[in-house]
Amino acid sequence: MNNRLLVSLAAAVALCACHSSNVKISGRLIGGEIGEVYLEQVTPLLTTIVDTAALDAQGRYDFRVGNVGRTPVLYHLVAGGERIPLFIAGGDRIVVNAVGSIVRNYTVEGSEESEALRRFYQPFITGAQQLDRTAVRFAAADLTEPERQELLKSYTEEYYRIRREQLRFIVENSSSLAAVYALYQRLPGDQNLFNGDSDVVYYRTVAEALAERYPESPYLTALKGEIERMDARIGLASQITEANFPDLELTDIYGKKVRLSSLAGKVVLLDFWSAELGNNNALNAELKQTYAKYADAEVPFEVYQVAVDTSKPLWISAVQEQQLPWISVSDLRGRKSPALGIYNVRKLPANFLIDKTGAIVAKDIYGRSLDEKLRELTR
Repeated sequence: MNNRLLVSLAAAVALCACHSSNVKISGRLIGGEIGEVYLEQVTPLLTTIVDTAALDAQGRYDFRVGNVGRTPVLYHLVAGGERIPLFIAGGDRIVVNAVGSIVRNYTVEGSEESEALRRFYQPFITGAQQLDRTAVRFAAADLTEPERQELLKSYTEEYYRIRREQLRFIVENSSSLAAVYALYQRLPGDQNLFNGDSDVVYYRTVAEALAERYPESPYLTALKGEIERMDARIGLASQITEANFPDLELTDIYGKKVRLSSLAGKVVLLDFWSAELGNNNALNAELKQTYAKYADAEVPFEVYQVAVDTSKPLWISAVQEQQLPWISVSDLRGRKSPALGIYNVRKLPANFLIDKTGAIVAKDIYGRSLDEKLRELTR
């Protein structure tokens, strides 16, 4: 597993603002045979040990670091061969405690960015470790074929679950430096975050949010450079390729969160519209007929319709007045909705047809073309 930021991102740390102050990092690490802990700083081209501390009889340790800038940068707390990533800014007083497994059980206090990073890092690395264990079992020579197939299924399900959670974290925490870190984490065998250069939508989402919150961050400069390179290799007009879809989790008219991935195994039409624009009524009426036609299909068909609106009363009224029978969701952020960036939606209406395997097989498909495709996919 690649557990480091890209070299270009790390090198930008040298551009931090010159304002600085002292930092204190302390806590207790209980369990295991840990004699010393190390503090590493991510610097150009390599990771350097800043300081070392011995644990006392109660497992306590203490670091004091000077000349740290105001803009948070990446450090690692290393114990028992495991690394805890921290975003540290001048003046921070951080407490990191752990009992038993360092990575799985550590807690962080005193740093909002480090706590956000923990919420991503712990489940990600725990999932990656589970994949490693499954891969080891899969390689055993005494496995029966049914056992091998079951392990393969388990590995695949866990792999895609981790990736969906990673993308969801990035979008939901786009203004956090933890999202920058998450952008560069990879599962075993992966070279890209999701779909190669089309991942630019995620990098752009984070860069735009970071520009508002941390305009002087060195990571912002690196992200912009990454985006420019991606844009140079591929046009933004074709951001979505035929691959497993990015997940969404939005709220329906009853206040219940519904995940797009909860429809796995079905043929799904992911449809973007706006009640405020009022230009979708005819298309909704046509889609209702198609929806009813495939209600009893062999492979189930569902519509996950995302309203790009800001007025909840207007949206709910439109859904009820038109008696839309499918899943209707919205984050009520209108054109600022991250869902638009994820799927590179530039105009409304827009839709994506996802087959039962999770592959996006068509874009902006309506009327007879949609009916013919559904006839093929729902058999």
